[in-house]
Amino acid sequence: MIYIALLRGINVSGKNKVLMVDLKQMLLKLKLDNVTTYIQSGTVVFTSDEVDITVLSEKIQTQILNTFKLDVPVLVVAASALLTIFKSNPFTAEEEKETYFVLLKSAPDTVLISEVNKGTYETEKFVITNSCIYLHCLNGFGKAKCNNNFFERKLKVQATTRNYKTMAKLIEISETL
Repeated sequence: MIYIALLRGINVSGKNKVLMVDLKQMLLKLKLDNVTTYIQSGTVVFTSDEVDITVLSEKIQTQILNTFKLDVPVLVVAASALLTIFKSNPFTAEEEKETYFVLLKSAPDTVLISEVNKGTYETEKFVITNSCIYLHCLNGFGKAKCNNNFFERKLKVQATTRNYKTMAKLIEISETL
């Protein structure tokens, strides 16, 4: 099966530096195949016979801790699921540049979703699903109140965010494997 591993907090603002060539070598040692990294974002496309994404996530997270001494959350998503998430984007083509995908490790509680939805966010709009929060930021993600940490704190779930361009590229890479 084809998977995408999304590492949270790798190579952000000069912290948790990991060279993608080193990450790729580490993943190959885990017997993952067709390992392809994308930029310095901590995003990897690979194939594996393993069907349990939780097993894959834990295996990769443990190996990153052992190899790089970094305890970072790892979200593994089947390429088919990522494609479904991408195609379900509720925002228009004109909004692509300001669209972000906050990918969730688990489904958020409906009561917490209701609480977050009650808030008013002048330059941001979002749609929360069980696997992704589709986020549109008029002023860019760097200035967004509704960022990754906001959603993790409010919804009590682990999350990692990628922009539209990165998501499109991950789909493209996964379709070539």
